[in-house]
Order: sequence, then C-alpha cells, then structure tokens
Amino acid sequence: MIARLTGTVVTKGVDHIVLDVRDVGYKVSIPLSTYYDLPEIDASVSVFVHTYVREDTFQLFGFLTLDERDLFDALLRVTKVGPKLALAMLSGLAAGDLQQAIIAGDVPRLSAVPGVGRKTAERIILELREKLAKGQPELRDGMRARGTAHTVVSDAATALQNLGYSRLVAERALRQ
Repeated sequence: MIARLTGTVVTKGVDHIVLDVRDVGYKVSIPLSTYYDLPEIDASVSVFVHTYVREDTFQLFGFLTLDERDLFDALLRVTKVGPKLALAMLSGLAAGDLQQAIIAGDVPRLSAVPGVGRKTAERIILELREKLAKGQPELRDGMRARGTAHTVVSDAATALQNLGYSRLVAERALRQ
C-alpha cells in the first residue's frame, strides 16, 4: 500500500492534485483543507496517503497531516460511508472540529455537510464517538477539546457562514 508520497505539484485542483514522483504522475484526491495549505505548482510537497482499492477502482487520497488521514480512515469504517463522503466531511469541517462534533454528538453540525443526512450523522456518532473519545489524550495537532473558546469560535463561524462564506473558509479565518 502507498502510505506517503513526496514529489512536485504538477497540477492543483480543488479536489485533487497531480504529484510528480520521479517522473511518475500520481492523481491524488484531496479535501479542501489540504488544497488551501498546498504550496504552489512546481513546489515540493509530502502527503500522507490512504490507498483505496476495490475490484473496480484504485484511488489515492492525500492529506497534509496524519490527523486528517487517520480521521478519514475512521470514517471509512462507518457503515455506508465511502471515500467521497469521508472526503466531503473533511472538506466541510476541519479535522479537529469534525472530531469534536462527533464526540459531542452534534448531529446538526454533521448534517450541515453536503451529502450527510441526519441518519448518516447519527450512525457516524454511534460508531465513532467512543473510539475518538478514547484516543483524545494522544491527539497530535491540537485536536483537543476547546471548551468555551470553541463555542465562541463556532458561533463566529456560523455568523460568517450567514454572511455567505463557506464553513471551511470561515473556520480557517478564525483560526488565523
């Protein structure tokens, strides 16, 4: 299995990149969070990869952080959640916020992601809440619970969304 690729960004799209690794171009599907943090074309980058293999498909999904890839892997283990939906979830919410929403049982927040209905959100919470809560002390990139400050940031993100900004752009602006 391919676990990591390091190479030069040849093309960059909102949902994928083509990475040149020693004269072989790999098309890697990415979430919006990865797209925003990618370097410019012709720059070198390393991405952590989830290799998705089925009888009719072979796809690579890339992430700049291990936390995103690990959360993607966890989402794929949920019944009726495939790679496209898992990628959409990581595009709609930052990895830490997605994990917090699952642990908190925040069905409305998960349902706000396009393609995630109420039943799917409830299933994700049911299947992942305990697993993610148990792993919380060892989280790497500051994906810990944020308490009251998190609520204020969440409210500000909702306000920016009401002004027309996408949730990911709003959350990124508030983090900066």
